[in-house]
Amino acid sequence: MPATAVRRCRVAWAAVAVLAIARVDAAAANGEPIVLLVGGIEKQIYLPVRLAEQLGYFREQGLEVELQSEPSGVNAEDQLLAGAVQGVVGFYDHTIDLQAKGKAVESVVQLAQAPGEAVLVSTRLAGQIRSPADFKGRRLGVAGLGSSTEFLTLYLAATNGVKATEIVAVPVGGGTTFIAALKQGRIDAGMTTDPTISRLLKDAEATMIVDLRSPEQTQRVLGGLYPAACLYMESAWVKSHREQVQRLVTAFLKTLVYIQTHSADEIAARMPADYFAGDRELYVRALAGNKAMFTPDGRMPESGPATVLKVLSSVDRALRGKQIDLSRTYTTEFITSAAR
Repeated sequence: MPATAVRRCRVAWAAVAVLAIARVDAAAANGEPIVLLVGGIEKQIYLPVRLAEQLGYFREQGLEVELQSEPSGVNAEDQLLAGAVQGVVGFYDHTIDLQAKGKAVESVVQLAQAPGEAVLVSTRLAGQIRSPADFKGRRLGVAGLGSSTEFLTLYLAATNGVKATEIVAVPVGGGTTFIAALKQGRIDAGMTTDPTISRLLKDAEATMIVDLRSPEQTQRVLGGLYPAACLYMESAWVKSHREQVQRLVTAFLKTLVYIQTHSADEIAARMPADYFAGDRELYVRALAGNKAMFTPDGRMPESGPATVLKVLSSVDRALRGKQIDLSRTYTTEFITSAAR
């Protein structure tokens, strides 16, 4: 092909690309803004949310998405029910808890098949608290009262012979607030996520006694996969905004595929520097070890809902005497369409 023709083709393709971008921008600007509230956006368990934004996948789908952060998932669900946000990226167990309270909420894409959490004990008490069987009389840090971390902590205690009335759950959030609480002695132990886990272990401020960061460890401790991080929304909103939900799910599916096909270092290169808490190498190392917690395809693990219901039924008062229809707590419809 003559050089002049090649140049003309390049100019033409450039014009098409610019026009396509302009159309997407227009769609995002004219469409309904979608606000997603994340239960601690800097936590590695919620990595897919910021990564999807950083990769431009929301914009590619013609969506205007605003990400907000809330330290505790239980507060995030309150914002959803109040209509302040359209979706929450938090733990799947909230959909079960809310159904027991008469609220119709469902997971539309499952981001993780393991909690990505760990129980850490202050180094000063490492000789006294070697397992959840030693929780009696202890102050245990959780993200918030009624949060997923509290449910899991209570379950670990109960299955090791310690009653809920024999421990004190202390809401300390995550990240720097969790670290401060542990260092200052306001909590003896607690459940948290990376990069907080890695920071405390590196600084020898804590030891780990329960690890729920991988599917294998989760199955060993909880008896099955435990679907955790997901995007959940009110069922009525999903029904009335099917196109927007489909576009959101498609963006998240592309993000999950990106996570599976790229190294931890490549993924970290896409993330804001402040996510590393001053130690990029530590962040990358933790992510490399934790990637398996993310679902490869956004689907709900077949046995997962039953495991979560088992855990909640033993510790969540809202479930007592209630019949839960697990089929209404999640849908695979949108992820199936996105995969096509």
